[in-house]
Amino acid sequence: MGGTLSTVTPSIDDIVSVVIEFLAELQEKPAPEVRAELEDGGAELPVDSLLIVEILTRIEERYSIAIPADRQSAEATRSVQAFARAVREAIIERQQS
Repeated sequence: MGGTLSTVTPSIDDIVSVVIEFLAELQEKPAPEVRAELEDGGAELPVDSLLIVEILTRIEERYSIAIPADRQSAEATRSVQAFARAVREAIIERQQS
């Protein structure tokens, strides 16, 4: 296969897991603990938007995408679920171009 971009679109859950891994690294906590804390906030996994901005660059590199800095993206930083949806949309757009 080599270095070709994957054509398999990750699921929202896959992206959420990656985001939680990155959040765990940033906070120097185990990923299950970070996930549990986020789940305590509700199904959308609300998160400090500054943390999402910190991991945005990592996510963009990981999936070879660019998330535009617009109002929609700003709203996507309020929860891990919303962010994962925005990331998945960007991946799909990249695959279609």
